[in-house]
Amino acid sequence: MQDLNLPKAKVRIEERDGKKYIFDPIRKKMLMLTPEEWVRQQFLQMLFSMGVSKGLVGIENGLKVNKQAKRSDLLLFDRGGSPFLLIECKAPSVKLSNTTFEQVARYNATIKAPYIGITNGMQHYFCAINFEKGDYSFLKEIPLPSYIKKTS
Repeated sequence: MQDLNLPKAKVRIEERDGKKYIFDPIRKKMLMLTPEEWVRQQFLQMLFSMGVSKGLVGIENGLKVNKQAKRSDLLLFDRGGSPFLLIECKAPSVKLSNTTFEQVARYNATIKAPYIGITNGMQHYFCAINFEKGDYSFLKEIPLPSYIKKTS
């Protein structure tokens, strides 16, 4: 798989019948190794290395957007169980654009996380959402819940 602009992490990859699979530690199963799944699993490993607990991460949680069933890629919860950071993952070949932001924003209209992000493994963008004003501001780094100690 392609090198990403993320810290290199060890992940379990297996080959079966000529196809590669990657282990998802949240869903506790092997999944088809696609470029998007590669990004999701590498980003997830980075979150773990930053101090995020597995118990506070949801992957492909179901939600309804305009009466259609959708799935969020990564959802980080705070210790109280409230959504904290919603992240949309794309394959490295997918250019991050306004369309990508619009997708995560539509999902977040239902989820209501105070932070959203998009990544293709090469570029990563995060925003703080101000629901009262109906706007957002870009952040210079990944937002983390206050209980996670940031190290420089």
